Formats: sequence, structure tokens, C-alpha cells
Amino acid sequence: MIQREAEVVICGAGICGVSVAYHLAVRHGVKNVVLIDEREPLTLTSDKSTECYRNWWPGPGDGMMRFMNRSIDLLEELADGSDNFFRLNRRGYVFLTAVPERKTQLQAEAEAISALGAGDLRVHNGRLSDQPYIPHANEGYHNQPEGADLIVDPTMIQDIFPFINDDAIAMLHARRCGWLSAQQLGMYLLQEARAHGVELLRGRVTDVTVEGGEITAVSANLADEGAITIGTSCFVNAAGPYIADVARMIGVELPVFNELHGKIAFRDELGVIPRDVPLMIWEDPVDLVWSEEERAELAQDPETAWLLQTFPAGVHFRPEGEGDSPILLVLWTYHLDPKPVIWPPSFDPEYAEIVMRGLARMVPGLATYLGKMGKPYVDGGYYCKTRENRPLVTPLPVEGAYLFGAVSGFGIMASQAGADLLAAHITGSPLPDYAPAFLLSRYDDPDYVVAIDKVAATSGQL
Repeated sequence: MIQREAEVVICGAGICGVSVAYHLAVRHGVKNVVLIDEREPLTLTSDKSTECYRNWWPGPGDGMMRFMNRSIDLLEELADGSDNFFRLNRRGYVFLTAVPERKTQLQAEAEAISALGAGDLRVHNGRLSDQPYIPHANEGYHNQPEGADLIVDPTMIQDIFPFINDDAIAMLHARRCGWLSAQQLGMYLLQEARAHGVELLRGRVTDVTVEGGEITAVSANLADEGAITIGTSCFVNAAGPYIADVARMIGVELPVFNELHGKIAFRDELGVIPRDVPLMIWEDPVDLVWSEEERAELAQDPETAWLLQTFPAGVHFRPEGEGDSPILLVLWTYHLDPKPVIWPPSFDPEYAEIVMRGLARMVPGLATYLGKMGKPYVDGGYYCKTRENRPLVTPLPVEGAYLFGAVSGFGIMASQAGADLLAAHITGSPLPDYAPAFLLSRYDDPDYVVAIDKVAATSGQL
């Protein structure tokens, strides 16, 4: 029995679902939009990220670059309109290497990404540089450099970031990048959406009715009302790591999988790392920092000998918090096996220790904490991904069904372009010409399938 009606029902009140509700109600004037989630908004994976954004994306093609440039444009519009309520900054991303081969690769990749639309690449080689390197601003996002700066003079790198390992030989500073408060962004969007008539219901979607190949109703079990059926002709699946389960309610299989990614919040009470630095990423594989005695002890035990292996590249960190906060957020995913979604997630007992020992390769001064750093806070969430690590922003093969998901580890930064695009699909508004790059039907193109066979599922992933 239909108990109420809605123009659009959205499953999931993470950053994707909230953003779609905002774009439909506020920017397109759609009335009677209903959001359904069994958790508090933005508490499944949206608040587990580094909260960062970037327009620094590899190919193939420029679709992802243009999509993210659009998303950043929209984030800046929102920041302008809210007096920067969610504290957007433009400190940038800094990639570092100590390996000559990686230095060469870094420049080639930077030239390619620049050509896709990220902005000009400026190469600096100390006194041989023909233009100055402009330091980042700690706060704000206006009047900052575009593109990227590649520094290939180790002395210059040390002058800028003296706490970095002095064997770093190249540094790439991508500039239209930074971070924000994802929780405050989401709350701002939700507040504005609700002011324009969006209703948030606490509950779990239990079924989606399809009749004659069309969406006709959504059933849910609400926390305060129990079972309810909402008549609607438009259903949006924005269920984060559960999008595949929700899609099966309408008989659609999605080509996605989930990875578990963790992060630690660590107190740098000694101030080893300045509070005003960008997001910083070590581009080289890492041997964990151990003393000779520790190495000998680990090698004797088959249960611990694996800690002496070389770990993959990608350990990265950024400062967190206002003012004198000593917190660093540190991330490093060294296992990339697909995982079933289990909530709450659990992490290796050794995870924090491994991450900090890997980070000490990048920042030697942090070694002073090893073995006496207390218990860092560990949390994280699931990256829902496609095989080529590109999102799905698309109508589904059932009339009136739509999907915004598979946003991997870039959901916060993709949220606005994705919601903007999905709202255009739903309302019949003109689509940007990058829209086909995010359709589910892209997998029906044999040429596309051949092309992505050469693309790793970690493409564009830190």
C-alpha cells in the first residue's frame, strides 16, 4: 500500500546522496525529494576520508580531469556563498621521490596531466630556473597558482621542506589541490537542501518496486514509523559501499568491488612537521624503519618476518585541525585485496606501527616516536570502485533508476560534479560532453573495454 508520494527517493545520505538532494532541490527546484539512510548523515564513509581534493588526474582521456575541474569550480562557488563555512584551502599536493627512474617518470606523468587540462607545468632547477617557485598559502583558495611546479634541485627541496628526507631528488607540487571539512560541507548542503523541502528519513531501504520496467515505489523500514512504502517514479542509488546490494533490488548487477582503507590520527607533540604544509606523498616503495636489533629479531619469527619486506609506495599525510592542533592524518594502504563490507571495519593490529615506520622513511625526524608514540587513533572505510577506478554517474537499465557511486577514495572531491551531472540526467537538462565517460553503458563499448585493460584499478589513487 502506498503511504506517501515523492518525486525523487534517494537511498544513502553520505556525501553523494546529500549532494544529489542539494542539486535537485536547490539548483533545479525539484520538489518533494526524500533522503533515506539508517545512519546519521555522512557517518558511513564520508567522514572517514582525508577530505582532500585535486584536479591532478591521469588519462586515458580528459574526462576525469574535466569532471574534477567542474567539481572544484562548484566547491569554490559553495565556499564563496557560505563564507567558506567548510574551510576550503589550496595548499596543494606534494609528491616526492628519491629514485632517479621515478624522477623521470614523475616529469613525464606531469607533462601528460598538464596537457589534459590541469594547468601549466613549471620546472625549477635551482639557479637555472627561469621563473620563481611561489610558496603555497596556508588558508584560502583564491589567487593561487594553477598547474604544478616540478623541482629537480635537492637543495631547493630542502630549503622548502627541511624536515623531508634529504635524499629526495624531485618534488612535484600540484597546485589546484587541498582539503576541506567534509562534515561541514555535507551539513551545509543538507541544511540548504532541507530548507528547500528535502526530507531526511532515518531508516533502511528494504525493496524497490519495478512494474513494466519502471520504478513505481520504494519500501523502507523507518526507525520511528516502521514499514513504509513511498510511491515514486525516480529512485537514486547513492548507497556508497552498498550500491551493488541496492542495485540487485531492481535486478541490476554492477561491476564494482570494495577495498578497505585505513588512516591514523597521530599527535606530533614535538612539532617535527610544521602545521602549514600541504598534503605530502612519498612516491617510492618503502622498507620500514627498524634498528639492526629489531631486524634480527623480526627475521627469526616466521610470523613477523613479513615486516621486513619492501612495502608499496604511497604513504602520505597532512595536518589536521585548527590553530595549535598537533594532529597529523596519515594514510597508507599496503593491502589492496577486495573485501566484503563489514561494519564496523577492523584493521591489522600492526597497522599504526607499520604506517608510522613507513612515514619515518619520508620524515626521518618522526623516528623519535617509534616504540613510544602511544596508541594513535585508527579508523577508515571502504573504497567502492570500478575496475578502472572511474565513478558511475548514470541512469540504470530500469526506467527511473539512477546511480551515483563507485567514487573510490575521491567521493568528497567528486561529490559536486557527480551530483551536478546526475541531476542533469534526472531533470533532462543539457549534459556536459564528459557525461558518457561515467555511464554504466561504457562497458558495452568494446574499444573502451580494451582500453581499460591497460588501466590499473589503482589509477589516480593515492
